[in-house]
Amino acid sequence: MRTFFWAGLACLATFGAAQAQDTSVVYPFDGSFDDAAFSVENAIIGEGLVIDYVSHTGEMLNRTAGDVGSDVKLFEAADIYVFCSAVVSRKMMEADPMNIAQCPYGIFVAERAGEVMVGYRTYPDGPMQDVQSLLDDIAREAVGLD
Repeated sequence: MRTFFWAGLACLATFGAAQAQDTSVVYPFDGSFDDAAFSVENAIIGEGLVIDYVSHTGEMLNRTAGDVGSDVKLFEAADIYVFCSAVVSRKMMEADPMNIAQCPYGIFVAERAGEVMVGYRTYPDGPMQDVQSLLDDIAREAVGLD
């Protein structure tokens, strides 16, 4: 869980660079942060999945900025929804048990400079593309593209 948290944090903290490096897929959301969060929750649950944890990464970054010597506000709000899929996880770990390092999965909702976004990190080619497809379906559902 800690590894995922730091990976998600790095993804959020470097949003602009992450897009350029193809390490994440991000969709704009036409609405408020709270509406996007609600939509992501519903899309995850709609897939029959259970949200294991919500990381309030934006709150943590804002709360600890001064403690780490920064005055930069990265996000107005940012949460990461952490969950897993027994079906997809089994398939990708049967292909390679070391794919356990890729679990759990997460979708983030963030607001920065007045823009609300929904996204997820990308995964390597091969069996992990089933995970990426699942995340893309959820993210697209949440932003109203499906």
